[in-house]
Amino acid sequence: MLVHIVLVEPEITQNTGNIARTCAATGVNLHLVKPLGFSTDDRYLKRAGLDYWHLVHIEYHENFSELRAKYPGKNFYYATTKGSRFYSEVKYTNDDFLVFGPETRGLPKELLAANAPYCIKIPMRDEARSLNLSNSVAIVVYEALRQLGFPNLK
Repeated sequence: MLVHIVLVEPEITQNTGNIARTCAATGVNLHLVKPLGFSTDDRYLKRAGLDYWHLVHIEYHENFSELRAKYPGKNFYYATTKGSRFYSEVKYTNDDFLVFGPETRGLPKELLAANAPYCIKIPMRDEARSLNLSNSVAIVVYEALRQLGFPNLK
């Protein structure tokens, strides 16, 4: 596996659908941590992913602790506007996990504090609160894949 995208408690159907489409196009795994803010049968989710769903490997997890326990020893990077370093300053390796929080509140402060050295941010103007989740995922995953030499992509 190349890279894993983790969405912790995603809330907006269309964002998750767009992220699934990015996963399909790049071959990265998608991990969805419950509770989800929508049904996976949602027509908007399916429409956003168009006809790519068969190309997406999705794993569902009851909570974030379950996910971490399933993948011990792996690198987890936490995307947050409060990160201390830019996402482009990380040296990504195969099997890294890129973790993104819910659209309206981001990742829990306790999780970020416990993993401060692994918190990353996308640079933006001070006046901007944040980027759209699906845009943020695309920015970070393509940087990780660029560093890995875009394996299996043409």
